[in-house]
Amino acid sequence: MTTKLYVGNLPFSTNDEDLAELFRPHGEIGAARVVTYSRSGRSKGFGFVELAESGAESAISALNGFECQGRPLKVERANERPAEDEAASQTAS
Repeated sequence: MTTKLYVGNLPFSTNDEDLAELFRPHGEIGAARVVTYSRSGRSKGFGFVELAESGAESAISALNGFECQGRPLKVERANERPAEDEAASQTAS
């Protein structure tokens, strides 16, 4: 089973592979994605990592507050987004 982690305050030069490398010592990476602006492709300064459940707490402990290129990272479990049906019914109410 995998856990999705939110990673904030990333240096703007960080790409998906850099993000994966940062978390690789903590377990098997399912996916690592830096969120970017659609028009410019520039990083928004945050991303998400899917990591094996067994390494999630280790990664949070080790990397939350870790300085990456002078920026202290914020690492926590990602909030799950509501399913499309739930979001639509909440808007209609």
